[in-house]
This record gives sequence, structure tokens and C-alpha cells, in this order.
Amino acid sequence: MSAGLVGAALALTLAAPARAGETPTAATDGRPASASDRHPVTTPDRQYAPDRQLTPDGRPALGWRLTPTGTDARFRGLAAVDRRTAWAAGSRGTVLRTTDGGRSWRNVSPPGAGELEFRDVEAFDARRAVALAIGEGEASRVLRTEDGGATWTESFRNADPRAFYDCMTFFDRRNGLAMSDPVDGKYRILSTRDGGRSWRVLPDRGMPDALPGEAGFAASGQCLVSAGPRDVWLATGGAAAARVLHSADRGLTWTATASPIPAGDPARGVFGLAFRDRAHGIAVGGDYRKDQPSPEAAAVTADAGRTWRPSAAPPPAYRSGVAWLPHARTSALAVGPTGTDLTTDGGRTWRTVDTGSYDTVGCTPDGSCWASGEQGRVARLELR
Repeated sequence: MSAGLVGAALALTLAAPARAGETPTAATDGRPASASDRHPVTTPDRQYAPDRQLTPDGRPALGWRLTPTGTDARFRGLAAVDRRTAWAAGSRGTVLRTTDGGRSWRNVSPPGAGELEFRDVEAFDARRAVALAIGEGEASRVLRTEDGGATWTESFRNADPRAFYDCMTFFDRRNGLAMSDPVDGKYRILSTRDGGRSWRVLPDRGMPDALPGEAGFAASGQCLVSAGPRDVWLATGGAAAARVLHSADRGLTWTATASPIPAGDPARGVFGLAFRDRAHGIAVGGDYRKDQPSPEAAAVTADAGRTWRPSAAPPPAYRSGVAWLPHARTSALAVGPTGTDLTTDGGRTWRTVDTGSYDTVGCTPDGSCWASGEQGRVARLELR
């Protein structure tokens, strides 16, 4: 089956409620005001066809299927490599890896990492991955493996108590960035040119001043994302405006643009970004508190983030993760603690298709999509 057909089929057929036996679960970590807590599918092998969009009993043909991870860790870090390979990183220093499409997961957690909170993982293949632990001061660390998690090497440990790292992104197998909340009034950017083996802090001369109270949210590993060889975007919240910062030179110089996603409170802002190319992007977020509404929880751009417009029909609640469906130029998924939403018009309108709890989502070039979240939840998108 061609990857292009996979993407088209996903865009056409995804409209599924939670599977039988999947009880929606609410978020359990309500994000108190401390700095640490604030930061908060595999496609089948048979051919898709229009007459297979519904099951015989009339249910939609695609949906999330939970995979057996054997843990109750919360996985806010997810690296979807291909239809067989994925990594998940989360609470209590937990890192899992599958190489059989989620039928089984291997615990490849770094030794002695039980006190770390992994919130992002970037994987290049089944053997090489880089994981980011968040927190104030030395709690923020980067670890790297080259043997599928059998051994890990710590390649960065934050020595500045003012810094708090949130997210990572890689442009390719060698060049990547990590971002910290503002230090001395500006976001701090780490850079690697050797696949995460070493890191250096970039000069901040090209970084705009942060707004009072502004920070990133370590909720899904998607507050720093890239597209192509040089473009990168940074999502913010907590201040008077929820902004998106853009760099076209791998983090040396940045411009900042206010998004229409509501802010004005430490719990509100842009939580996740996804760009399908250097121009077209989606931002999702809202208010992560369960008892607060999240109007205008999504926005779109068609000019690399110079301007943003609100979705005409946004997701109905806070969403922390977003991903473009593979080879579908106008279709994407957004996930959060109360459900999954689908857009088929580039982010202008969304409809809820699943009520399970997920924090982040990722799709792969060969046509698979994965999601992960609380209580050890990792799921694949597949034909029923």
C-alpha cells in the first residue's frame, strides 16, 4: 500500500469514538503553581477503499487501540519512528521502546533515573534516541542512547538554577535544539551538531524579550518544533498573550507573534505546535485546569507563523498535542486529557472522534500514528 494512499485513507476515514473497553480517564496531575508542575497508528497491510470506511455495523473504521505497556507512568514524550518502532518517555524516569508495532514494549529506562521526569524524546531509529528530563536546575538533563536503550549517556546537565528546560527538536540526525524558560528575560536555547552527544548554549542576542510571566509548557514535547533544515517554532503561555516565536536560522534569531489562543493566566497558552512544511502550522492549547473552559483552543498559520487566525470550530477543550496525518495536506489530530479531535480542512474546523485521555501524538512517513498519555497509555491508530 502506498504511503500516499494511506494518508488519504486516514483523512477520509478517521471518525471513531473510544473503543469498547476504553474508559475515558481524566487527568490526575492538576498542575499546581510550582515551576515543575506548571510545565505541565499503525496502518494495516490490506488496501483501504471507500467502501471500507465503515464496519458492518456502521461504526467508523479507524480508531485508537491501546497497546500493553505494563506500566502506569505518564508518557508526555513520544517519538514515532515508523509503523513498527516508537519510543515513549515519561514520569519516574520511564522510557519504553517497541519494535513490533506496539504488540510488546521493552522497558529501556536509564539506570538510576527514577527521580527524573522525562517530557520529550526524539528518536532517529530503533537504536538511537535522545531524551529530555525537565525541572529546575540539575533536574533538567539530556540523555542519549545508541544501542536501543541498553546503555545511556548523559550529554547535558543544567547547572543554572534559573533555567528550566521544556522541549527538544531535531532538524536531522545531527542538528537539534532544546529550549528553557526565560533566563534573564530571554528564552535560553541549547544547540547540538552531533546528534545530541554534546550541547552548547546559543547567544541570546537574537532572542526577543520574554513577556512578564511568560514560559513554555512541558506538556507534550511539542512546545519546540521544527520543519525542514532550518525553521523552528517555540510556543509560549502564562503571560498577557500566548505567543509563537519563529527562527529561520536554527535558533540564532527569532521573531515573536501573538496567537489568538487565550492567555492571561499561568495555566493558559499554546501547549503544542505542528508544521507540515515551513509555512503551514497548527497551534493548540487552552487552559489545562479541568474545571476551566478553553475557548479558541486552536489556531492556524499559512505564513510560517507571521500571522495566526483562530479555528472557526476549535476543539471543545484544552489540547496539548497535535500532529499532521501522514501525506494528508489538510488533515491533523489534536489530543488532550478529554479526547482526540480531527480536522480535515487544515485546522479551520475540528470534530471530536475519541474520548480517551492522551497528552501527545505523532505520525510517521510510512503512514502510522501513535498517541500516549497518563496511566501508561500508548495507542496506535488502526483499522478496526
